[in-house]
Amino acid sequence: MAATPQNPATPRRKVSRHRGEGQWAAGHFTPLNGNEQFKKDDDGLNVRTRIETIYSKRGFDSIDPNDLRGRMRWWGLYTQRKPGIDGGKTAILEPEELDDKYFMLRVRIDGGRLTTQQLRVIGEISQEFARGTADITDRQNVQYHWIRVEDVPEIWERLEAVGLSTTEACGDTPRVIIGSPVAGIAADEIIDGTPAMDEIHRRIIGNPAFSNLPRKFKSAISGSPLLDVAHEINDIAFVGVRHPEHGPGFDLWVGGGLSTNPKIGQRLGAWVPLDEVADVYEGVISIFRDYGYRRLRTRARLKFLLADWGTEKFRQVLEDEYLKRKLIDGPAPDQPVARWRDHVGVHQQNDGRYYVGFAPRVGRVDGTTLTKIADLAEAHGSGRVRTTVEQKMIVLDVTEEQIDSLVAGLEALDLTVNPSPFRRGTMACTGIEYCKLAIVETKARGSALIDELERRIPEFDEPLTININGCPNACARIQVADIGLKGQLMLNDQGEQVEGYQVHLGGALGLEAGFGRKVRGLKVTSDELPDYVERVLKRFQDEREDGERFAAWVTRASEEALS
Repeated sequence: MAATPQNPATPRRKVSRHRGEGQWAAGHFTPLNGNEQFKKDDDGLNVRTRIETIYSKRGFDSIDPNDLRGRMRWWGLYTQRKPGIDGGKTAILEPEELDDKYFMLRVRIDGGRLTTQQLRVIGEISQEFARGTADITDRQNVQYHWIRVEDVPEIWERLEAVGLSTTEACGDTPRVIIGSPVAGIAADEIIDGTPAMDEIHRRIIGNPAFSNLPRKFKSAISGSPLLDVAHEINDIAFVGVRHPEHGPGFDLWVGGGLSTNPKIGQRLGAWVPLDEVADVYEGVISIFRDYGYRRLRTRARLKFLLADWGTEKFRQVLEDEYLKRKLIDGPAPDQPVARWRDHVGVHQQNDGRYYVGFAPRVGRVDGTTLTKIADLAEAHGSGRVRTTVEQKMIVLDVTEEQIDSLVAGLEALDLTVNPSPFRRGTMACTGIEYCKLAIVETKARGSALIDELERRIPEFDEPLTININGCPNACARIQVADIGLKGQLMLNDQGEQVEGYQVHLGGALGLEAGFGRKVRGLKVTSDELPDYVERVLKRFQDEREDGERFAAWVTRASEEALS
């Protein structure tokens, strides 16, 4: 029989095979992008042996590209930006053109917990191997720059000798577990999550069963009523609550994250006792590993899976497939009373002693300063210090008689215990100085902005967050700041291309968490930034109602008032 000719007027339907989202649980094990391929070829944890036996001996040029820009992240190493490359070339040049022959190295500090011995070693490594660099991040870590691959084995040896590591500080891994920096000592604490954090670390970190995730996995645990770990923007968070029948425990949140597609985490409505936190953590990270989307990197975070599933299905899968038991329903956290959640200042501990929180400038310190902080903490406390999720630090266990001497010592290092709202509330990411993704400068810009605002509006005394980011990836949490500044290039009044920022206003964390408002076309050049912020804050002072916060004023202010 002859074939029937097709009607040329009838369009041919394109037949395509649905590739799925790359979920292992659906049988999609074939790598669907370059990252998935290099992870399948060799576990990122295995690169340490090559660093120690090959790369540190033969030098930078001997490093395999998939190790250099991939697996080395599993041990906290990123290539840094080559000096002199302007922001306009960030998205144009190939990675090898952007790479310098030096690394950023991130020291993992779960819960921000450090001894003075550990802090001193961090400071000494900074001075010997990192040209003095040592930035405190908004995830309680410390980051070095200018690290040579030849020096990495000795750095690891020194860190590990005092109980620190860089294991899975970066990469598609369970990153640092952030925690309340005053866990176990705060007088108002609901529950101390430290034992759960330690058990999670023992089970999960460095375990090959969890070292190949779709993308990074961010975690937070805090029993503080201040809600002091930005739980709303983590992949998983345990938030201290009191159950009316079962007592203190944790409320479970999942699916938070920022970057270019921000999502506020969602409550699963489950109460988790302290001794079950590690089990629930393992269940959630296993869901991410097995069901997370691996086809597209842009959809590979847990927040996209949660958005598609919803909280009810997510909880059901967690209970039925992983925990094999039902979770207990529980209450939401109470609204925090304090307007600052960074623990800066002098506060009494639950044992009658005090902790003292202080503010470096936008998280920037150096190795010499860190060793001096260690000396001060050792002389005035018990040898314990903490980092916070706002790029601040805390000295613990200070007696009342020692407070004045400690404060004076910190002030002499330009580490103020009573900072202005601008010093206290301004954060900045690494920026174009070292980051290959950045478009504009951040750290120096933030420090200069603090000085200008302190000079221009010295009477301003409201809590305020100003977060400065060098690119759209939101490492400095711009969407949830009172004033969030996203770096970009723009034209000034003379038509010249200059560094500038897109402005987000009125973001917030807390139980009223939300993303900042973007006023249509509102951008400001770096040079105009102090004038703009001064103008907006003075309008807020003029127009605010009694007790009104900046974020609340922004929601009702006119676009003209915000411009």
